[in-house]
Amino acid sequence: MDSCPVVKNILLLDSEGKRVAVKYYSDDWPTNNAKLAFEKLLFAKTMKSNARTEAEITMFDSNIVIYKCVQDLHFYVTGGEDENELILAAVLQGFFDSVSLLLSMILETDANVIAGKVAVNSMDPSAPLSEQTIGQALATAREHLTRTLFQ
Repeated sequence: MDSCPVVKNILLLDSEGKRVAVKYYSDDWPTNNAKLAFEKLLFAKTMKSNARTEAEITMFDSNIVIYKCVQDLHFYVTGGEDENELILAAVLQGFFDSVSLLLSMILETDANVIAGKVAVNSMDPSAPLSEQTIGQALATAREHLTRTLFQ
């Protein structure tokens, strides 16, 4: 009987092997120290890799690890030794694309512009919902609903 593929962990480490974001889905590493030791050893094994353009695959502690390094970030997805590498690679690509998308949203560095965008009264009510504060977006939605009901 086939079972659903299992991802044991997803790791994002910096250029020194330190955690940026990690999520463990398996009890293979029961303590935080065991998790940190796994991350340290995995990083040491893969840090000199050329996994810059394509994802690489390696066996590590009886696990399949698919990884990719971009700039100063190291992306890892770990599965059991019997897992499908293509499924793990797809998870890695989705993780990588998500982080890339989130980081591309960091466009503004001017503190005055940022403060202006988050200030409650600084937005034009006709601005798109994506640029409004939560309170303004709710007020706009309430206004549209009221207009629709009374037409």
